[in-house]
Amino acid sequence: MKRSPRPETGELTDEALLAGMAQGDDASAVAFVRRYQRRVFGLAFGMVGDAGMAEDIAQEALVRAWRHAPVFDARRGSATTWVLTIARNLAVDALRVRRSVPVGTDELVGLLGHDRPTEDALAATEVASGLRNALAGIPVEQRRALVLAAVYGYTAQEVGALESIPLGTAKTRIRTALTKVRRALDEQTSQQEEVE
Repeated sequence: MKRSPRPETGELTDEALLAGMAQGDDASAVAFVRRYQRRVFGLAFGMVGDAGMAEDIAQEALVRAWRHAPVFDARRGSATTWVLTIARNLAVDALRVRRSVPVGTDELVGLLGHDRPTEDALAATEVASGLRNALAGIPVEQRRALVLAAVYGYTAQEVGALESIPLGTAKTRIRTALTKVRRALDEQTSQQEEVE
């Protein structure tokens, strides 16, 4: 019985390369990294905007893919989705660490108005004031959920964990708060247009 020759790693599917990585095949690991390194780096760079940080994220994402190759399940999604999700999550984590101290509304207005003409600075102050008023007009629980999601970048699931509420409740609070803030800002804009 004649054995068929082993296919080149470049001809293998992503899933086959992951299976080879899970078995400790170095050639599969090298082929997988070569196939994905640019895409993973590109995704990370697009999210963080810093080449050095993107390289670190890409390297860590590919190391995690290699370590967790034995648990990859093609029935749950493609290898591409899996490895890019790993990279995305690492990039989000890196962004959260980088902006661990959020900028307040007043500081943001000050930054916006510092090098801009007076009219722009006044407009930015009016926008910040309108936003503060809109936020003040919604219940505390909704305001807190919206700020955690919009300012701090937490997911609805993380908001739920932080607030000790179910995921559905966190989503509802964020969505409802957004709707109310938009409505309040639209009303403020309409009132200003009527005055002018």
